[in-house]
Amino acid sequence: LQGIFVLGLPYALLHSGYSGLLLIVLAAALCCYTGKILIACLYEENEDGQLIRVRDTYEDIANACCKKLSPSLGGIVVNMTQVVELIMTCILYLVVSGNLLSHSFPYVPVTEKTWSVIAFVTLLPCIFIRTLKIVSKLSQLCSLVHFVIIFVVITYCLTQMHQWSWAKFRLSLEFENFLVSVGVIIFSYTSQIFLPTLEGNMKNPGEFRCMLNWTHFFACILKTTFALTAFLTWGEKTKEVITDNLPSFLETLVNLCLLTKALLSYPLPFFAATEIVYSCISNDNHSNYRSPLLALTVRGSFLLLTLLMAMFTPHFALLMGLSGSVTGAAMTFLLPSLFHLKLQWKKLSFLEKCADISVFILGFLCSLAGIVCSVKGLLEVFG
Repeated sequence: LQGIFVLGLPYALLHSGYSGLLLIVLAAALCCYTGKILIACLYEENEDGQLIRVRDTYEDIANACCKKLSPSLGGIVVNMTQVVELIMTCILYLVVSGNLLSHSFPYVPVTEKTWSVIAFVTLLPCIFIRTLKIVSKLSQLCSLVHFVIIFVVITYCLTQMHQWSWAKFRLSLEFENFLVSVGVIIFSYTSQIFLPTLEGNMKNPGEFRCMLNWTHFFACILKTTFALTAFLTWGEKTKEVITDNLPSFLETLVNLCLLTKALLSYPLPFFAATEIVYSCISNDNHSNYRSPLLALTVRGSFLLLTLLMAMFTPHFALLMGLSGSVTGAAMTFLLPSLFHLKLQWKKLSFLEKCADISVFILGFLCSLAGIVCSVKGLLEVFG
């Protein structure tokens, strides 16, 4: 999903101007910070002052915060939020795959929905994915394809350096378009849903904070370079997905790479969502399935659900924007800062408390603005 958002960054600069460059850096810092405080909520100090991991998942953190109100209420809310976001992500990959195939082979008399079904067939082996190790290998291939795409686009833009001009940047901003840019930039960094599992599976969890710093730093550098070179190349002609600006021969190549990336990206949210659903059904928080038949049923049902929604949900992009504004902002900003304040209040300094409160307010405003824009778009569509 981040790769898809990255392709929209030059378009975001078109509507945000110089402030967009600042936003790319700020979003990296904020998402890195909320990732750290979320993981901090997994730990408590023992009698010797040593940090011990007493929680394993986002659900455990939520339950710990809401235990006085209800032992499982927080976990239920978090799980529902995670599953909705992950389902929407999986559906988006199918929709995007159908769109990319349709644009790559326009001479084939097949509809976009039929292409989505063809893409779905290639994803059927996901039913048999049982461990995170397989998913991680697919994600590595996905990252490799992502770098190929970025390399191709940046290389082409550098050949057009002679026509670059800083005058292409806007000084005046349209508020509604600026909000869209904020959403694209912020959610190109989101990964909080996967962080507790990632940190728990690291050989040396003590290196997590360092890993988060470096990954967000390099992501910031890469995204800034990509967005800047692409926007300086096409200026006002920059399209929503930057690959549409490329010459036809490069566009087809990059679209096929994007298709590969979308298909390789699908297993991660698919695996995460089915793990959550299965653990809720079986009351087993571990990944070793006690009932193989139940596990296959859960994964098969989930796979079919994503196809049906991709095929028959009208105006999916607007619905994705609406759900993303709620679930994305909640999982990335609102809940990490709220949980950190709740669980670590007595240990936090005044500045840390101010930082958490500021992140919470910013997340709330981003969510509210996204909801307003999405609802407005839906009302315009349904007239």
